[in-house]
Amino acid sequence: MKIEGVRELPAPRERVWSMLMDPAVLSRCLPGCESLEPAGTNSYKATLKVGIAAIKGSFSGTVSLTDLNQPESFKLVLESSGKQGFVRGVAAIKLTDKGQVTELSYFGEGQVGGMLASVGQRMLQGVASSQLHKFFEAFEREVRGA
Repeated sequence: MKIEGVRELPAPRERVWSMLMDPAVLSRCLPGCESLEPAGTNSYKATLKVGIAAIKGSFSGTVSLTDLNQPESFKLVLESSGKQGFVRGVAAIKLTDKGQVTELSYFGEGQVGGMLASVGQRMLQGVASSQLHKFFEAFEREVRGA
């Protein structure tokens, strides 16, 4: 499964970068996030509640930020599992300075297994798009409120 897109955020690139590096901000923005706690340098333990069709449950795993090139780009690596299966993914995030607006572009690939994989690619793609939309709506509210 692949995801990609571009969002414009109403803040300078340095502020967007610092907010993306703040686990408190991210935990408020991630749909279903129950916890996001430090687990080393640029690494976090995460617990998320997820529901896809009739498959619902908690997933625990790690979120790592790698290849940090402040304030321009980084990679996000996710590994998570639960009774319903697993999710693994890597996303490249790039921030482009556009004055008082920052363009955030992302490209990622993910894999799912277990019962989650039985849902089907089309539905998984739709859920991933919906979750990204919810994240960016919440993140934009955070950026505007900062």
